[in-house]
Amino acid sequence: MLYRKQAIVIMVMVSLFALTQCIKDLPHFPEPPLSKPAKEGKQIFRFDTFGDEEFWSGLLHIDKAIAGANNGGFGPGVSPQTALAVGLKVDAEAIPAEVAAGIKSGAVKLDDPATTLTLLKLNAVIGVKGNFDEKGQQLKTIGITCAVCHSTVDNSFAPGIGRRLDGWPNRDLDVGAIISLTDNAQPIADLLHVDEPTLRTVLGEWGPGKFAAVLFMDGKALRPDGKVAANLIPAAFGLKDVALTTYTGWGDISYWNAFVANLEMHGKGNFRDTRLNDPVKYPIAVENGFFNVMNDPDLITSKLRALREYQHSLRVPRAAPGTYNFTAAAKGKSLFYGKAKCGTCHSEERYRHASTILSTAEEIGIDDFEAKRSPTGKYRITPLAGLSVRSKGGFYHDGRFPAIADVIDHYDKHMKLNLTSDEKNKLAEYLKSL
Repeated sequence: MLYRKQAIVIMVMVSLFALTQCIKDLPHFPEPPLSKPAKEGKQIFRFDTFGDEEFWSGLLHIDKAIAGANNGGFGPGVSPQTALAVGLKVDAEAIPAEVAAGIKSGAVKLDDPATTLTLLKLNAVIGVKGNFDEKGQQLKTIGITCAVCHSTVDNSFAPGIGRRLDGWPNRDLDVGAIISLTDNAQPIADLLHVDEPTLRTVLGEWGPGKFAAVLFMDGKALRPDGKVAANLIPAAFGLKDVALTTYTGWGDISYWNAFVANLEMHGKGNFRDTRLNDPVKYPIAVENGFFNVMNDPDLITSKLRALREYQHSLRVPRAAPGTYNFTAAAKGKSLFYGKAKCGTCHSEERYRHASTILSTAEEIGIDDFEAKRSPTGKYRITPLAGLSVRSKGGFYHDGRFPAIADVIDHYDKHMKLNLTSDEKNKLAEYLKSL
């Protein structure tokens, strides 16, 4: 066993040298200069768990599931191949060159959970923070950070491995599958008043790129049509000067950061929202006191300003050249602000104000199920900046429209626009250019 561990360490070190050389050859897009608060927020966004290890490790034992029986945990463990398959991403710039070379050559085994532990020691698994014993050998706990859902990579080294793209939604991440790694899902089942097999079935139906945040407030796992009630993971970029930051307008960016850090990540902070103290609308929240969470020390509240500053600093990605027809897009822009009437809702001025950024379900021509689950009872008008990199998984809060053309067809019928096929195509090219 000792020889095996030494061999792994040697392979990792050998591979670490090669990764550096590979990374030097990758295209690089430098970040804009960050203010001091934004720099602090960057560290928080990427690496701060807010003390959520007590939930993910103490309660759910995800650390043991990752390690596997051969490394002090249980079961087969989570190899890099498995981690990548459920949508976790690896930061190539955090991997020393020797490891990269080993990955390329096959010397570093991507089917071995021990390699995952090495990547965790390097802080290379995006959004997952591993904490090891004093000798750096045994994984003691893991926690998750904002980046697990709201960052991905550019795949510049390999699929799922590359430079970080903070703020991009990870539409490959299968949150349900990751939670299902636990050998102890009963606490979550008890929270939702279901049996454990039912819980695992629901988690399995979320699928890649989706999460059901409000499920843990109201207990509604399914929509009235019987389909799973999970929403697409949203982008964290393009939110500066946007009044409300969720699909149904729960609150501003700092409110939602606090909501998620306390109630979804299960960090240790203070959070108060009397709107959740509604036993009819939010029975799960009331039973568990989610409307008034108190912890001492509070590991979240003091970090919200810096976190907001970093998120507001994130560059909005533009569509890559060649992914749309430039000439058609120019004509589509005129349609956007003219005949198609898109600009009447999707305007910078409407985004800025909580009183104008919300629309009723009737106005946008869809059911009101998700809107009614929120305190506002409405849907937020989604800013379109960076739309080109948010297409995976579909459009609207739940991805109900697979492609831009489907969204255009929906509004053409709902608003009786009478767009021709040519006009629809040009409008689609403009939207793809955003």
